Amino acid sequence: MGRTADYSRQSCPIAATLEVVGDPWTLLILRDAFNGTRRFEQWQERLGVARNVLASRLKVLVAHGVLETRQYSERPPRQEYLLTPKGRDLRPVLLTLYDWGERHVYGEGRGPNHMTHNGHRFRPKLVCATCDEAVGDRELRRVDQDTATPTVGQAMAQAAG
Repeated sequence: MGRTADYSRQSCPIAATLEVVGDPWTLLILRDAFNGTRRFEQWQERLGVARNVLASRLKVLVAHGVLETRQYSERPPRQEYLLTPKGRDLRPVLLTLYDWGERHVYGEGRGPNHMTHNGHRFRPKLVCATCDEAVGDRELRRVDQDTATPTVGQAMAQAAG
């Protein structure tokens, strides 16, 4: 992905996620995809990212099934990029990053914009999908598996193959 970090020997879901979307350009590409950007030229214009970097990041996102391509022109051949269900699953991550940046970088209410939900200011909240309760630090526990967990590199190879 053009980064020097190598997570392939770690056994960690966060490291595995960073292997796919950990590049800052990738997160901005995803931000724009959630805001309706679908075409290479649109990303290039909005982000000002080098064409080769953008092409590389889009290729990785397609290879990992986060985006898919669809041809929209035959002459000349052109394709657009669409979020897949796997890609749409990243929405809560981006909303949480957005909220963190608004509160801790800009300061609440001082950012360039804000999100609303049903007419009120939106703030994300982590809720357990099983019991529908808010998740607090004291209730959350990590449980290590008894079996040998593949490394990030092994898991990526299994997913690709």
